[in-house]
Amino acid sequence: MRPVNISDIIQTVALYALPVLFAITAHEAAHGYVARHFGDNTAAMLGRVTLNPIKHIDPVGTILMPLVLYVVTAGGFVFGYAKPVPVRFGHLRNPKRDMIWVALAGPASNLAQALLWGVLLSLLAGVGVTERFFIEMCRAGMLVNVVMFVFNLFPLPPLDGGRILVGLLPPRPAIVLSRLEPWGFFIVMALVLTGIVSRLWMLPLMRVTFAVLNTLLLPLQALLA
Repeated sequence: MRPVNISDIIQTVALYALPVLFAITAHEAAHGYVARHFGDNTAAMLGRVTLNPIKHIDPVGTILMPLVLYVVTAGGFVFGYAKPVPVRFGHLRNPKRDMIWVALAGPASNLAQALLWGVLLSLLAGVGVTERFFIEMCRAGMLVNVVMFVFNLFPLPPLDGGRILVGLLPPRPAIVLSRLEPWGFFIVMALVLTGIVSRLWMLPLMRVTFAVLNTLLLPLQALLA
């Protein structure tokens, strides 16, 4: 295993810190905002409908775990999480329908941020900025948000994709799937560690997502050319 250079860690943290903070903050705030819109004020009352990253950072899941995994695996595998926004689905006006929108809000915020980082990257290139740090940060912003968008759509609770699927399925299979939630995290981690999630879900959907983003950015890039 290649030893990790301290300067590599510092450079990686410098490039990814801002994109990651924006990504997790907007993701969690979006869940809370949409939940409030559909009738559940739980997150709002706890101060979680905010773009203040301190409200969403989990010291272990957001900072310690990713750094330890980065060092231990020499940058080969990194995983982390923010403090989940509490949502009482029973408080939603139409729980089965509205939970779909609440769950979808987080990944949707990441897709929007990926596009915004792409716009910034195109603007920097269009005006002739060649500073490597800013270019790489924009690319990191796109990558982080595409990864969060695709990963969170994996169709197994407690991930957003699992809750979307529970909302879409008929009652009986929805109940069966929802009962997996207490073990869902461990199942997903096992699938990640065996490479199944990466090979069959992440990589194919990330390619499609980047293709869509690049298509959306083409008019701007043509205008700046």
